[in-house]
Amino acid sequence: QQEQRQQQQQEQRSEATEAEAVTACPCPTETDADGADADAEAADKHAGADGEGAAKKKKKRNKNKKKKKVALPPVPEGSGIDLADGNRAPRFHGLNEGYTCDWMCNKWGQTWPPTQPVASVFADKPAPVGEIQEHGGDFNRHRIGSAELRAMDMLNEETYQKLRLASECHRQVRSWAQSFIKPGIKLADMCELIENKNRELVGEAGLQAGIGFPTGCSLDHVAAHYTPNAGDDTRLEAHNVMKLDFGTQIDGHIIDSAFTVSFDPKWDKLLEASREGTEAGIKAAGIDVRLCDIGEAIQEVVESYEVEINGKLEPVKCCRNLQGHSISPYLIHGGKSVPIVKGGEVTKMDEGEVFAVEVFSSVLGRGYVVEDMECSHYMKNFDAPHVPLRLPAAKRLLTHINKTFGTLPFCRRWLEREDGGSFAVNQNNGKQTRYLGALKNLCDVGLVNAYPPLVDIKGSYIAQYEHTILLRPTCKEVLSRGEDY
Repeated sequence: QQEQRQQQQQEQRSEATEAEAVTACPCPTETDADGADADAEAADKHAGADGEGAAKKKKKRNKNKKKKKVALPPVPEGSGIDLADGNRAPRFHGLNEGYTCDWMCNKWGQTWPPTQPVASVFADKPAPVGEIQEHGGDFNRHRIGSAELRAMDMLNEETYQKLRLASECHRQVRSWAQSFIKPGIKLADMCELIENKNRELVGEAGLQAGIGFPTGCSLDHVAAHYTPNAGDDTRLEAHNVMKLDFGTQIDGHIIDSAFTVSFDPKWDKLLEASREGTEAGIKAAGIDVRLCDIGEAIQEVVESYEVEINGKLEPVKCCRNLQGHSISPYLIHGGKSVPIVKGGEVTKMDEGEVFAVEVFSSVLGRGYVVEDMECSHYMKNFDAPHVPLRLPAAKRLLTHINKTFGTLPFCRRWLEREDGGSFAVNQNNGKQTRYLGALKNLCDVGLVNAYPPLVDIKGSYIAQYEHTILLRPTCKEVLSRGEDY
C-alpha cells in the first residue's frame, strides 16, 4: 500500500510538471491561429480606418490653413481706401479685358494680399522671363537663332535674374494697388501703401534691394514727377486722369513701368494712343537701331488718334519734350534718351542696355511741358564732385542721403518717415527734421538735383504708359510686361 501511494504521488508530480511546462510555453493550436488571424485583420482594418481618418483630418487642417486670412495693412482713417471689401478686379479703364488682380495666387502660390517676398516665392525656381520679341530691323534677323549669341546670353544670367525678380515684384505690387484704386481715395495714403508693399515684396535691404524711385501719381495736365508732400490732402476724383509710375530695384537694377488710371470712358482713346505708341516704340527698338527711328514710329501711331470731347474731335499730340531713357545701375536716367517724336538723336541702341520706353500723349494741350508746382522729387548728382559744406545740417543730410538712397531718387515724404526712407538702414531713427534749408543748400551747390512736376497747360489731359526692356544678344525682353498691360 505504501508503494502504491508513493507511485501515485510521483505520477501526480509528473503531471503537474507537464502542466507547468504547457503553461510556460503554450503552442498555438489551429483554433488559436484562426483567432490570431482574425485579430490581426481587425487590427489592420482599425489601422486603415485611423489612417483614413488621419488623412482626412490633415486635409481639413490644410484646407483651413489655406483659408486663413492674411493680415491687412493698416489704413489711415479718412483715406477712402477699403482693403477689406474683397475686391479683386480693377475699377478703372486702361487695362486688358478680363484681367483680375489676384492672378499671382493661382500662378505662383502667392497670398492675397501678396505678402511673400518674391525672392522666397522663386527660391527653388528661376524668376519668370518677360515677353520675348525679335530685335527691330532686318539686319537683326540672324540673332534669334545664333548659337554663339545664345552662349553669350547665358553669361549674363545672374543679372537677368535680378532684373526679372524686380519685374515680378513690380507686377505684384501694381496688381494689388489696382484692386483698391477708386474715386475718393487720398493720394498720399495710396502712395504710402504702394511703397510699403513694394518694400515688403522686394525684401527691402537698403541699397541692395528696395524702391527704385518715389511713386508718381500725376493728375490731368501734370505729366510726371508729382508725389504728395506731407500735408497734401489731394484726392483722386472720378474725372481725373492719373499716371501711376513707380519703380523697384535689386542691386541697383531698376525696373521702371507706368500705366494710366481713368474712370471716364471718353478718355479711352487718349489712353489707347499712349499705350499703342509705347508698343510701337518697343517693336521698333533693337540693337543698332537709331533712337530717332523709334521716335518717328511712336509719333506716327500716337498722332493718328482723336478724342471726342463735347461733340468735337480733338487731336492727340505727343509731349515732344518728354522722352524715354536708358537705365544704368543705380542711375535711373542712364545717358541715352528715347524720343517720342521724329527728328531726335541718331545715336544707336547697344547690346546689353536696358531702356525705359515711355509715351506721353496729350489732348487739349500744347504737347509741351514745363516745370511748375511744389517740388517733391530729388536725386543726388551721380557725378557730384567733392564740395566743402559749411552748414552742419547740410552735412548731416548729405550723410543720410548717401547711406539711405545713394544716387537713387527720393522724395521729401520719405525723409519725414520714422525710418528716414529705409528701415534696413536706419531702423526707426532716421527721421529728418527742419531739413528744407539743408536740402536747398545741397541743391544750390550742385550735389543734389531737384525735379519739380512737369505740366502742360491747365485744362489739358495727359496719359502715359511705360515698359522696361532689355536688349539681350539674341532678342529683346520686355521685362515689365504683365497680364494687365
